[in-house]
Amino acid sequence: MSKSIELLLTETVDNLGIVGDVVKVRSGYARNFLLPRALATKPTPGAIKRLAERRAEVERELKARRAILEGIFEKLQGHEITVQRSANEQGVLFGGVSQHEIADALKADGFTIIDDRMVRIGQQIKRLDSYQIPIVLASDMKTEIKLWVVSDKPSDQLGNQGEPAAQAPAEAAAPTAAEEGEKPKRKKSEKAPKAEAAPEAPKA
Repeated sequence: MSKSIELLLTETVDNLGIVGDVVKVRSGYARNFLLPRALATKPTPGAIKRLAERRAEVERELKARRAILEGIFEKLQGHEITVQRSANEQGVLFGGVSQHEIADALKADGFTIIDDRMVRIGQQIKRLDSYQIPIVLASDMKTEIKLWVVSDKPSDQLGNQGEPAAQAPAEAAAPTAAEEGEKPKRKKSEKAPKAEAAPEAPKA
């Protein structure tokens, strides 16, 4: 078994500690990673004293960041975002939705502190649908947002249903046509409302 040694962190190291922390690590990790990169040193009283001011500054920054994260955490509750994508008739996307794009969508909604690592999806999203996306701001701040992946086609083109949108006003003219005795063609023009409802399909 490799021996453990104590070191004083001269820089903050993710998942280990902040500058000024005295940590116990495996000798191999210290020798191959921390010491060559000047991320740690021997924990002498003099070294600890020299890093005290920097440590206090980092602690203030972490406290301020924590307050920001707590505010974001509350606002994320029940939040929803929508991403438009091209897809085939079976709803399979021609290009997937990545965690980076989800993070960018959240930034566009004002959550500027969100980064890719906070968006926890195993792989790219490949279909039109709604999804619950895990968001991890900190080890004790985990939540979910709802992602709608919808088609980028106009509603009148979804599934090749209905007629071009430009002809929709013809439906409004139907009563007048009926008064003039043109019943056969105008009476059955009821497809436009279904085409307009098509964007709701992913939510179902």
